[in-house]
Amino acid sequence: MIELKHLRTLRTLRSSGSLSAAALQLHQTQSALSHQLNELEQRLGFRLFMRKSQPLSFTAQGEILLQLADQVLPQVQQALQQCQQPVQDRLRIAIECHSCIQWLTPALDNFRAAFPQVVIDFKSGVIFDPQPALQQGNLDLVLTSDILPRSGLHYSPLFDFEVRLIVAPNHHLALKSEIVPEDLTQETLLIYPVQRQRLDIWRRFLQPATVAPQLKSVDNTLLLLQMVAAKLGVAALPHWVVESVERQGLVVSKPLGSGLWSRLYAATREGEQRQPITHAFICSARQNACNHLPFVRDAQVPGDHRTGH
Repeated sequence: MIELKHLRTLRTLRSSGSLSAAALQLHQTQSALSHQLNELEQRLGFRLFMRKSQPLSFTAQGEILLQLADQVLPQVQQALQQCQQPVQDRLRIAIECHSCIQWLTPALDNFRAAFPQVVIDFKSGVIFDPQPALQQGNLDLVLTSDILPRSGLHYSPLFDFEVRLIVAPNHHLALKSEIVPEDLTQETLLIYPVQRQRLDIWRRFLQPATVAPQLKSVDNTLLLLQMVAAKLGVAALPHWVVESVERQGLVVSKPLGSGLWSRLYAATREGEQRQPITHAFICSARQNACNHLPFVRDAQVPGDHRTGH
């Protein structure tokens, strides 16, 4: 029956002292404001102020509504201000990218410095498939390269990276400029302990060519690289992961075909990517990765490509 704009108009009438002055403050014509007030009075069934009084005076009913305005409008303003401020005090994060921990740790440190009041609850994506937990509300954010269709989740792009084949320097494939699927037929492919359909090299490189090398699971990146260097197998890893090891001459990386690129996302429940704390973390993680990781490109900047330090 009575709206917030009506309460604001009554307060403006009181502070300005006249209908014409109130109309000027409210950026309306005097006739439009008068029409609005007449319509409100007809709807309420009583007068709110005396039209001919100098200075303008309110009726008893108008004074009651002015008291209501003085109580309600500050509360509304305070509530709106609180809505604009971060209200999250915890961010529960999991990763599906095994090698992400190498750059996520400094990104987390930067985020904590900016938001010391927020508790970061970091869960390892190696132990479980985190996206269903995100859907069920047990997590707030998941770093992943997998998009689940019709999942109710939102995927914010972070960066693109090239997956390359990693071999020992004296491996016969180290002499090739480009790897084709058939090159891996007789090789042992070292993989993280996940379903092979979730591996880019399997799903997008080997399976279309019906090539199925022997697979061997390795729990962590450091051990995997040591096994590659010892010629116990080959592996497919993001280029930025092996850049420093390759620079030391311990391994060699080769492109898979004409280049096998993947994208890392920050997955959240649809709509929650705009929560102030969640949005700040996504922006911080993207900026940190794109500023410091070699051989990645910002997923939000077409054509951007980092070539190393």
